[in-house]
Amino acid sequence: MTEKVKVVTLGCEKNLVDSEIMSGLVHERGYSLVNDKEEATVIIVNTCGFIDAAKEESVNTILDLAELKQTANLKALIVSGCLTQRYKEELMKEMPEIDGIVGTGDFHNINDIVDQALVGRKPVMVGNPVFNYEQKLPRRMATPRYTAYVKIAEGCDNACTFCSIPIMRGKFRSRSIESILDEVAQLASQGVREISLIAQDSTNYGTDLYDTFMLPELMNRVSAVPGIEWVRLHYAYPGFFTDELIDVIANNPKVCKYVDMPLQHSEDSILKRMRRPGRQRDARELIRKIRDRIPGVSLRTSIIVGFPGETEEDFENLKSFIREMKFDRLGVFTYSKEEDTPASRLPDQVPDDVKEYRSNVLMELQREIANERNGERIGQVIDVLIEKYDGHNDVYVGRSQYDAPEIDGEVFVGGGQLKIGEIAKVRITHSFEFDLSGEVVA
Repeated sequence: MTEKVKVVTLGCEKNLVDSEIMSGLVHERGYSLVNDKEEATVIIVNTCGFIDAAKEESVNTILDLAELKQTANLKALIVSGCLTQRYKEELMKEMPEIDGIVGTGDFHNINDIVDQALVGRKPVMVGNPVFNYEQKLPRRMATPRYTAYVKIAEGCDNACTFCSIPIMRGKFRSRSIESILDEVAQLASQGVREISLIAQDSTNYGTDLYDTFMLPELMNRVSAVPGIEWVRLHYAYPGFFTDELIDVIANNPKVCKYVDMPLQHSEDSILKRMRRPGRQRDARELIRKIRDRIPGVSLRTSIIVGFPGETEEDFENLKSFIREMKFDRLGVFTYSKEEDTPASRLPDQVPDDVKEYRSNVLMELQREIANERNGERIGQVIDVLIEKYDGHNDVYVGRSQYDAPEIDGEVFVGGGQLKIGEIAKVRITHSFEFDLSGEVVA
């Protein structure tokens, strides 16, 4: 009997790319890929191990799926990803429900892991976290056919004191431009129109391979691939945001006017303890420069509240900074005390209830700001990538270049017959806290 495999992805888009590669390898092997967990004989859970909440979600997902061995058709439960890279011994010792594990640098061997697990061997393949993305591997996309993520680098060298990514993903290493362009061309030939370039530290791209910042050239070359209409950039580390990069975003019509740049905090004392680049004045100057030179840009950032030593004064200053900067999009995370990170050993850890309160306060503040920023789009004609049709309300639903997949807002579009995956011109007529609505421009 042909095995039926379901791949479950937890965590970030970088994990999703790895899952798509594993799906491609499994499909190439001759196994059937299924969406229904009840139907699956093999389930691969690609885990996240970044913060406590993600680890808890991963463990709970593994336990929930393991029950399918009694209630459905499941024969082998494989666990991959960051959690296995970091906790392989603990997982195999404490979770007998797991039939095999594979780390972040070894998932190209997923078929061997599945085969061994199916005969009861409980394989463990967790070695160096470095994966070779230069090799040409099959990939079965889990995203809609018109949009895809492309990894341009893996790992990180920045050594932020709160972050465990280097432990799980290794040192920073760029892919060659040629391998990235080959992958983008292949995706474009399948109908992909939007490419989101992702890395833990995308702005540092190329410094290890080419001894210089190559992201601007890469973005221009990706945009030149026939069929690609939008190129979107994620996780732009502020310390390496060059003037040349600003120029590319401003002047290349296919590059989305969208900057996802995690700042993590505003206060110099906190930034220093986080071991983040620059200080508040540097962030202010960079934001001013980006907005001056990229008219209409949508600026997303992420903030960590409750970092060790964050005082009430620090938090009030952070609120003032956010109120003044008026980010279009904002993600707020409560500090997670990750073992084996320098920040976990810092004094003055902030109580959980204080972290939660501060997170809620910032999100309420951002609601007001997002509503205000969205209101400024009324009357504008913008490009919208159509993603679905809502028959109940007789509207199409899509995203503008100012909204990334999954994490940002939507645009509700009326007044015309459209196709899923097309990019339509839409005049914005109404704004909401996070979304927009408008009419197709004939």
